[in-house]
Amino acid sequence: MEWVKEQWSGLMGMHKREALTQFVNLGLIVTSALMMWKSLILFTGSESPVVVVLSGSMEPGFYRGDILFLHMGRKPIRAGEVVVFNIEGRDIPIVHRSIKVHERSEGSSPHHMDVLTKGDNNHGDDRALYADGQTWLNRKHIMGRVVGYLPYVGMVTILMNDYPYAKYALISILALFVVTSKD
Repeated sequence: MEWVKEQWSGLMGMHKREALTQFVNLGLIVTSALMMWKSLILFTGSESPVVVVLSGSMEPGFYRGDILFLHMGRKPIRAGEVVVFNIEGRDIPIVHRSIKVHERSEGSSPHHMDVLTKGDNNHGDDRALYADGQTWLNRKHIMGRVVGYLPYVGMVTILMNDYPYAKYALISILALFVVTSKD
């Protein structure tokens, strides 16, 4: 706590030009992070190229807190691939394995896909999770296929979502550190 007080007093003792420079540096850091995120979105073809596993439904393949890297690509989804998908009416994406895939030509779309998914640790398929009246996923629901992962690194994200005050405190301390650094 003493460190925060020292940093705060250092911030209050800055000249206007120095404080403005530090806030511009903070803005550049945030902008750079957003640019890297958008670049990843373009490179991977996925609206969310990195996701965190939030439940145990994919154990023993993936555990709660694992970070998954996604890539959509143009290749069709195949049975057995782990995919991340969104369901209409739900905010949080789901990570499950595709167990059945049906491809067919339909109208102007030569490769229309219907995908059925299931969590490795679940007893039945995901039809109960889908929206009312929906029995299959389409390509528009799928965010990407899993191409890599880092075990347990996402636990920090889960803790920050479970304890939002910790998230705001950490962000505030990091911002204060960036603004008050002398470099």
